[in-house]
Amino acid sequence: MKEKKYNISVEATLEVIGGKWKCVILCHLNHGKRRTSELKRLMPNITQKMLTQQLRELEEDGVINRIVYNQVPPKVEYELSEYGKSLQGILDALCMWGEKHIIKVYGDTSVLEENILNEHLN
Repeated sequence: MKEKKYNISVEATLEVIGGKWKCVILCHLNHGKRRTSELKRLMPNITQKMLTQQLRELEEDGVINRIVYNQVPPKVEYELSEYGKSLQGILDALCMWGEKHIIKVYGDTSVLEENILNEHLN
């Protein structure tokens, strides 16, 4: 592996979980195993290509596990790895900050779509 230099350590964090979709994927997996089709349904604005790419990158970084069941038709599920579970505090903090930001900007959380991750706000 080529030696890499970071200016500050948050760069390493963002290299793994940065971007529009990775944290969203991780939040959904934080609530249990999910199939690709379930993740796609939970995130209707992500393209299938982007979802597949993000899952592969998270798997390569050791943050999620890909579980392949030997059956017909094939079944694949994703789950947080033990290493990925160490991100729970970060993900929870990002969600809490986002909720506060939404309330600050919009006055309430009505701009959030109905979603399993938003049920605690009702």
